[in-house]
Amino acid sequence: PFQEVGAIMIEAISTLTTANLTRSPAWQASFSIDGKYLAVCFGNPDTHVKIWQCCKKERKSSSHDANDKCCVEEEEWKLLATIRDEGHTRSIRSVSFAPTSISYDVVPILATASFDGKVLIWEYCHDDDDDDEDLMQEKHHDNSSTNSNNEQSTSSSYFEPIAQLEGHDNEIKDLAWNTTGSLLASCGRDKTIWIWECFLPGTIGGVDNNNMNEDDGEAFECLAVLQGHDGDVKSIAFGPSHNQWGEGEEILVSASYDNTIKVWAEEAGDWYCAMTLGEDSVPQSMPSSSSGGGIVH
Repeated sequence: PFQEVGAIMIEAISTLTTANLTRSPAWQASFSIDGKYLAVCFGNPDTHVKIWQCCKKERKSSSHDANDKCCVEEEEWKLLATIRDEGHTRSIRSVSFAPTSISYDVVPILATASFDGKVLIWEYCHDDDDDDEDLMQEKHHDNSSTNSNNEQSTSSSYFEPIAQLEGHDNEIKDLAWNTTGSLLASCGRDKTIWIWECFLPGTIGGVDNNNMNEDDGEAFECLAVLQGHDGDVKSIAFGPSHNQWGEGEEILVSASYDNTIKVWAEEAGDWYCAMTLGEDSVPQSMPSSSSGGGIVH
């Protein structure tokens, strides 16, 4: 259960397993910014997204002294909801929580991207009436699944699609939010990167209430379509600019099958390629370092 990395001991605290996943690869995972939710997207032949929630529970712990009893707080991951058979028509390739749930009292927002060329935005919903099966059928979600311990879910929770972003010609391979959740970027096989301005609850310029309307066309607005790569764009990530490029506080970095990494910056409302890094091998993933001082690939 332990893996040693240098002087650091890493322990597997939980293994999340569900039935009938042997033929569906797990493509990508995303934690919410507060660490309370985990979303994982699975590919074909049974493409879907599963969302787990971290729940706190107390366990009584007895010492050698029979009169000395205390409660120990433990974490347990329970399957909260499953997204399937709605919205996407091909394999779901990327999933990412918007970074809004810890700083603001708003419900979790999840973005998913698929090989069908669409990005869907989902909002967490919870039914107080757990017995209202008709309502759950209307939502077209498989929320009767069991959790990781094969226990029946005790809450009627689901994720409601509230927006659909289109523009890519074909497969989308990655998604990335900026640190405030005001920008969402997507990249794909068509060699382009799309940047959307997001007016989500809890973001700059976002709506005031906690529930967005699916028909609200002003929730997302395309800011830029970046072109410059000669191959599929495999991975993207936002990072701090350190006043080195452009006027904005953040830059966007992209990795492509053309064996290059590009740095994109914003100035006077326009995004441009500020630098291109070449490598002999194809970069597979490319998160920025925690300090923002470098790129890991």
